[in-house]
Amino acid sequence: MRLRHRLLAEVLGTALLLAIVIGSGIMAERLAGGNVALALLANTLATVFGLYVLIEVFGPISGAHFNPAVSLAMAWRGELDKRALPPYILAQLLGAMLGAWLAHAMFELPVLQFSAKLRDGPAQWLAEAVATAGLLLVILRAPAARVSSLVAAYIGAAYWFTASTSFANPAAAFGRMFSDSFAGIAPSSVPGFMVAQLLGAAAGLLLHRWLGESEARA
Repeated sequence: MRLRHRLLAEVLGTALLLAIVIGSGIMAERLAGGNVALALLANTLATVFGLYVLIEVFGPISGAHFNPAVSLAMAWRGELDKRALPPYILAQLLGAMLGAWLAHAMFELPVLQFSAKLRDGPAQWLAEAVATAGLLLVILRAPAARVSSLVAAYIGAAYWFTASTSFANPAAAFGRMFSDSFAGIAPSSVPGFMVAQLLGAAAGLLLHRWLGESEARA
């Protein structure tokens, strides 16, 4: 598959993922009548279903990373050409920003905005490290035919068992800072999330190595 096709898949996939996360958050907040738990549940379900579909559709083209931490891990393992890593990450960041703008346009909100929702502190950062480490373990150890369903299921669970609602993705953190909505994150909180996610990805790789290569994956 040519690099331009793979990059287009990463832009489109990441944009649609962010549109799903942010758009469903806006819809859920409007319909939940102030019930935050119900809004989070609706946001979770939309993300789980959408992520599964996106991985199935774009996986054969680009690997369906949609996540710089995943691309870095794959480049480290030799499963992604290191020369393709910078354009992959740029495509994911661009897609994330475009996805936030698309969600706003669909809900008749100002397209250009920044979140005011602070998400800071050691507990939030630990949650992001745990969420990202778990995501890498699922990706690396799941049977190849079940990666999409298991990744989607894990993210759905991590929405609820982590204090941060499991961004687990530097591109998602980047894109969500452009949305002052239910799923947003303040720009000042993004660097802490990104560092925690990258550390979590490194921990996931290390744990995978300690566990030994997955026979099911191979």
